[in-house]
Amino acid sequence: MGRPVGDDVRLFEKLCLEGFQAGLSWITILRKRENFRRAFRGFELHAVASMTKPDVKRLLTDAGIIRHRGKIEATINNAQRAIELIDEAGSLASFVWQFEPRQRSSDEDYPLTSPESKALSKELKRRSWRFVGPTTAYSFMQAMGIVNDHVPGCAMHDVIEAARRQFVRP
Repeated sequence: MGRPVGDDVRLFEKLCLEGFQAGLSWITILRKRENFRRAFRGFELHAVASMTKPDVKRLLTDAGIIRHRGKIEATINNAQRAIELIDEAGSLASFVWQFEPRQRSSDEDYPLTSPESKALSKELKRRSWRFVGPTTAYSFMQAMGIVNDHVPGCAMHDVIEAARRQFVRP
């Protein structure tokens, strides 16, 4: 819906699910969301970061999730990188909210990327994250309320803006 989120576990889960969604329909991911939560231990960072090759092998046989080795391994890798990032920045939320646009930068009604999503993607990739391209980053930013791209006049635009005004940035 695009309401602002500051919880690291929710942010990490959403970033992972956006990566799994790449090339697929979002409804496919939504239908499997609870299975992903079970398979990836609630997206608790230390639990995911500690997963091993036998876990990857097991997950590749789990019909409840998307069985893509690269995306599964990326989720484990990204948990490890997230822990490093939290050690440096204090929280995942503090890090990702740095990329909040100061104003709507596009006249497009439905952009696929933004300068900020490109910068977030570039910085995550520099830190060895995977499956975090600019389109994935932008979709993540939309879903987590970092950007409100509901067009003025849309029923949700003002609702999301009100939530964003009340949200205390990390």
